[in-house]
Amino acid sequence: MRIVLTTLLIASACLAGDWLTFGGDPQRTGLAQGEETITLSNVGKMRLEWKMKLEVGIKELHTLTTPVVVNPVITPRGFKELAVVAGADDTLFAIDTDTQKIFWQKKFTINGTPKQKPGWLCPNALTATPVIDKRARVVYVVTSDGMLHALNLVNGEDTFPPKQFTPPFAKPYSLNLVGGVLTAPIGQGCGGHKNGVFTMDLNDPERTVREARTTTTAGAGIWGRAGAAVGADGRVYVETGDGSFDPAKGKWADSFLSYKAKTLEMADSYTPTNRAWITKKDLDQGNFTPVVFPFKGRELIAGGGKEGVLFLLDTKSLGGEDHRTPLYRSELITNEDVDFAGQGFWGSAASYEDEQGARWLYMPAWGRPASTGPKFPLSYGEANAGSIMAFKIVEKGGKVEPEAAWISRDMHVPEPPVIVNGILFVIASGEYVKQVDENGRLVDSQYRVERKVSDAILYALDAKTGKELWNSGKSITAFTHFGGLAVANGRVYLTTYDGTLYAFSPEE
Repeated sequence: MRIVLTTLLIASACLAGDWLTFGGDPQRTGLAQGEETITLSNVGKMRLEWKMKLEVGIKELHTLTTPVVVNPVITPRGFKELAVVAGADDTLFAIDTDTQKIFWQKKFTINGTPKQKPGWLCPNALTATPVIDKRARVVYVVTSDGMLHALNLVNGEDTFPPKQFTPPFAKPYSLNLVGGVLTAPIGQGCGGHKNGVFTMDLNDPERTVREARTTTTAGAGIWGRAGAAVGADGRVYVETGDGSFDPAKGKWADSFLSYKAKTLEMADSYTPTNRAWITKKDLDQGNFTPVVFPFKGRELIAGGGKEGVLFLLDTKSLGGEDHRTPLYRSELITNEDVDFAGQGFWGSAASYEDEQGARWLYMPAWGRPASTGPKFPLSYGEANAGSIMAFKIVEKGGKVEPEAAWISRDMHVPEPPVIVNGILFVIASGEYVKQVDENGRLVDSQYRVERKVSDAILYALDAKTGKELWNSGKSITAFTHFGGLAVANGRVYLTTYDGTLYAFSPEE
């Protein structure tokens, strides 16, 4: 019986589409590789299949993380598809996606108390999207106190005792797992901690934790939505935020950095030549997670930040011999107003290679396009609040560059997109993102909540043309904050500020 059961499990796993980590894979490409149900022929029939309001406490602007999804999980109650989502108040939910019921949930006990009062910058909350190891049947989550919990997917029980991973209340972002090594960055100096990258080797019986701080003072935070990206060579790639820059003293503000995964030795770096100006104007690059992808025998990185400039880097040499020369750096594409809060590139990008072998890159832009930016052959009206900008990566005269393809319809601050069988799904968050009031004073979370622009809207666009294929209309009844999408087995999942998990799917 055990042999038969194992055979069935392996066969089912081969057919299943999972979404085990933010962005769908360690490279953060946003590609739903195993999805077969949602297609160009039925995406116009998408509808809200179900939604669940979860009992979770709001911590400033944070409520629920982006879901991760696994199928099948063999349990005493049968084969299950589970969507796992973490709450800002240190809860974890495993949802049976077929019955729309909580399969199990866990409330974590937190060690210690925060040194700082909470705010939207540092909420003293659980903020990192969990990651699933399907083979081990374990979900990993980091609670607000920085403890790593490894829970059995079947019942939510600890598979080993919790261990300190990141510093307490340091605001880590989405976990990444490659080859048994967990990675999590921290940003914005939360908890009074210096920013940097942390890894834990789960293959090591001691589960050794290593750290690489990006500064010895303050700044250089890593708060891109998708955390760190990991390339095919196992290296960890991040972008850092504003602060002091003095590599000899370990200060790496507004730079692209790569690390060797197991040792966390710095492998390479690229720093823009106008870095001082970027820092002076608070035009972080730390707000963006780079995406890693293959292109004509190379492995490339695409990234950006608040400044509104697009970078392409070669993983073999991020910035050339002087660490200041990228493969490609664009002119200003967005954020002509030099706005540190409501314009530029935010979150993370998406990328895939289509059936003709063309490599596509999709950048979520806040605010209107800059006059110095590229002219998109296809556009769908003025995009003053935000848009998705689509590029083809091409090689011209031996040089690699992004070629403008299309710009989407107007969207209010789009979240990181995902790609499904030639379809680009993206959320227009509806969030009020300004950080100061008309008198220049820093606003609080409630101020931003009360001024939400709209409820979130989920869009489906043609990945090659940007044409709108479908939208969710008024189905979603709250905005999203620093959210994302998950796609698995015919459903698109998202969460909203009011603690609701949504599942959209095409009508049969």
